[in-house]
Amino acid sequence: SAEHRRDFTLVLKGVIALSSTRFPRGTKSPMLDAIARAPIWAGGIDYGHGTGHGVGYFLNVHEGPQSISCFAQPEPYTAMEPGMITSIEPGIYRPGKWGIRIENLVLNRDAESTEFGQFLRFETLTLCPIDSRCIDAALLRADEIVWLDGYHATVRARLLPHVSGAAKTWLLARTQPLQASDSVSRA
Repeated sequence: SAEHRRDFTLVLKGVIALSSTRFPRGTKSPMLDAIARAPIWAGGIDYGHGTGHGVGYFLNVHEGPQSISCFAQPEPYTAMEPGMITSIEPGIYRPGKWGIRIENLVLNRDAESTEFGQFLRFETLTLCPIDSRCIDAALLRADEIVWLDGYHATVRARLLPHVSGAAKTWLLARTQPLQASDSVSRA
């Protein structure tokens, strides 16, 4: 439905907004939460969970110390530093209808140094296509389409050498550039 595509697109806009942000090294992790929520709030919607959390490698899915959440404990807030792996997972949940969450893992990387200090950026680690059949492309800005097409190009380039047959056909279909399709919002 149009409402479902709208909700999916708003969640995607939240993922893109936070995934593409630059922020000063040492930023307290909860400060980043509103970046992902802003496109969803603009639609008059909110979600009742944090936007992201640290991800460990010793079987702890929720492993800090960072938490991108407006619900985080007041202190101590953890500063974002290079090398941290964090989830980005905004969502929209309509009881009795659907729940939509797009979740990617990101790695904090050095970005640039300026007269205002060292900045960080996120490198997306998750390599799974985002289903463009659920997107209302009319709601995306040009820079958001560029981000999505770039993400899909990375997914395709990294995974294509490892698949064949039906999996290859599926991957190629699901990572087509959104710019090339004018029927995405009606799919």
